[in-house]
Amino acid sequence: MVTKLSHATIYVSDQDKALDFYVDKLGFKVHTDAKMDNGFRWLTVTAPEQPDLQISLLMPLNPYMYKDEEVRNAFKLLLDKGALGAGVMHTPDCMATYEELKAKGVVFQSPPKDQFYGIEAVVTDGCGNWFSMTQPKQM
Repeated sequence: MVTKLSHATIYVSDQDKALDFYVDKLGFKVHTDAKMDNGFRWLTVTAPEQPDLQISLLMPLNPYMYKDEEVRNAFKLLLDKGALGAGVMHTPDCMATYEELKAKGVVFQSPPKDQFYGIEAVVTDGCGNWFSMTQPKQM
């Protein structure tokens, strides 16, 4: 029986830039940062209140990930256009988090706005991904 999800992947165009964003800007913790013998870098981070879910920051442009050049080129196109990584990150105070991250140089596609599900701002990681940063509505 499967009991939980232990890892999720966010594909990134640059692992060092992603490390800066997720750790230095968002406050995630590095779980694993190791280079394998073949040069492949295994980089995982965890959210402050979710230490049992590792997020793998993987670079699909590396031939160790995908040998097929067409697949790597497809990933490059999607990452360059910022078309990957649509997900939701929770925050207890969207406006305060927005101001804090803006002051750190984080780029937003949209400022905080009231939605039916809560207050949402759309943030980009600078590595090809965007996320809804949401303060859920109290039910």
